[in-house]
Amino acid sequence: MKARVKWTEGRQFVAESGSGHSVVIDGPPDHGGRNTGPRPMEMLLMGMGSCTAFDILNILDKARADVTDCVAELDAQRADEVPAVFTKIHVHFVVTGRALKEKQVARAVELSAEKYCSASIMLVNGGVEITHSFEIIEEART
Repeated sequence: MKARVKWTEGRQFVAESGSGHSVVIDGPPDHGGRNTGPRPMEMLLMGMGSCTAFDILNILDKARADVTDCVAELDAQRADEVPAVFTKIHVHFVVTGRALKEKQVARAVELSAEKYCSASIMLVNGGVEITHSFEIIEEART
């Protein structure tokens, strides 16, 4: 896997993934940025959230669960001192669908956390405490 991060001005960068997708990353004005994109640590948190949500959708898809929406809400705490690393992250999944089984969703969350999500497992191995919760929203049949 490769990526390229190019400084543009101030504290703004354009990051390009090896697959050819780009995103602007920037800092706040009080640190020389213009607030034109997410902060680097926000990108890291969003990447972890999308990694685990990706896993959960794959797992539930294989179980033939009728999922219509999946949202991962992340709440992170960082150390007060430099380096201001993540110390705790809580991920709350809101999974919407038809006739979803609580046991299936719980198992998908567990498998992502313990076996499949490279990003969250890497953070756990680095000392970050990651917790999970979920809720299921039943979508009415139309």
